[in-house]
Amino acid sequence: MESSFILGISTFIYMAATFCYVAYGVFKNDTAAKAGLFALIAAIITNTAGILLRWYETHEQGIGYVPLSNMYESLVFFALCIAVLYLFIEFSYKLKIIGTYIAPFPFLTMAYASYSSEFGKGIKPLLPALQSNWLVAHVVTCFIGYAAFAVACGMAIFYLYKKWQSAGKDNAAASGLLRTIDDINYKMIVFGFIWLTAGIVTGAIWANSAWGTYWSWDPKETWSLITWFVYALALHAKYTRGWDGTKMSYASLVGFVSVIFTYYGVNFLLSGLHSYGG
Repeated sequence: MESSFILGISTFIYMAATFCYVAYGVFKNDTAAKAGLFALIAAIITNTAGILLRWYETHEQGIGYVPLSNMYESLVFFALCIAVLYLFIEFSYKLKIIGTYIAPFPFLTMAYASYSSEFGKGIKPLLPALQSNWLVAHVVTCFIGYAAFAVACGMAIFYLYKKWQSAGKDNAAASGLLRTIDDINYKMIVFGFIWLTAGIVTGAIWANSAWGTYWSWDPKETWSLITWFVYALALHAKYTRGWDGTKMSYASLVGFVSVIFTYYGVNFLLSGLHSYGG
């Protein structure tokens, strides 16, 4: 059984989890939320198994690399990171409604990875620049950060919707939920910012070993720095100007747009040293 088949199955399980969580958000049915949680756990297990199997397949072909080297493999890992982070949040906060806004992220990521024709899914020998242990360190740190920003984006959408829904109403329960959503958004931004910083540092070390320079203003490097500054400015405004949930939500949305362009747009729209990532 090939890893791509296992990962394709995980896409459908993520889809089932998404439908269940959305059903809970619409109908407030606890059974739907429980089904969504079980489906998400099953998707995480299947996703992990697919990655491990692909790793084994690389060794079978005599290449033997951690499957994080191209767009397909990184999308698969990205989906897994988002799902695991969400699972931690649900167990920590006991708020099933959050799944309505987070579960679509790993599903859409896996759906794009599994069924897009824009990039190949085959296992190929690594380019010399990718044959480094810093590849794993750089990709893992970056994508944990990206996953945190994806969760923050989902929380921002939830916050703005709930704020609009409760406008003009004196509802203590809604106010408490808004504070919780804002707290999760803020913590995910901080968590993601730390990991993105680690990703940029490991990337610079890797670049020096591969290309002989820590920083070359490659489009990928430049946009990573732009993304870093977007979140840094948001956190600075939070600490110094007391930005509330609404402003932090908009900052989270802008930041995630920058993340998507850094991750996806640069690979396909701009040429540079990272073009092989596509």
